[in-house]
Amino acid sequence: MEKSKKVAAQLLSDRRVIGWREWVALPQLGIKKIKAKVDTGACSSSLHAANIERFQRHDVDWVRFDILPVQRSTRHTVRIEMPVLEFRPVRSSTGHVTERPVILVEVELMGQRWPIEMTLASRHKMGFRMLLGREALRGRFLVDADGSFYGGRLSW
Repeated sequence: MEKSKKVAAQLLSDRRVIGWREWVALPQLGIKKIKAKVDTGACSSSLHAANIERFQRHDVDWVRFDILPVQRSTRHTVRIEMPVLEFRPVRSSTGHVTERPVILVEVELMGQRWPIEMTLASRHKMGFRMLLGREALRGRFLVDADGSFYGGRLSW
């Protein structure tokens, strides 16, 4: 086997496999579980946020928002305040461009915890409250497009 193929095989063997949807935690935000769509077609990750308010704290941009981690339910609303990393133009799947706040937040999946950049947007019409994009997955996981919940099935 060529050296480059051996290196590639070793890199792939070190990665865990996840499905196209997984339960993840956002411990920094107090979210123990939220169902996320794993989307390798999306560069960035996105979190459903309601009532987004921009404000300044010590000359730094911040956002205040509500997270509703359970799809089609408002029972478990979590109010969050976070500093803004930046405001970034994002093109939706329909081609519409909006400027979204980006926060830096830790995500936990299958025993791994790492920081990711996440845009905040209204995803109330979407099937998932969270989208986990390829930048968050890069170098960590392989995605099985046929599989789901490799990290286990959770329920409310």
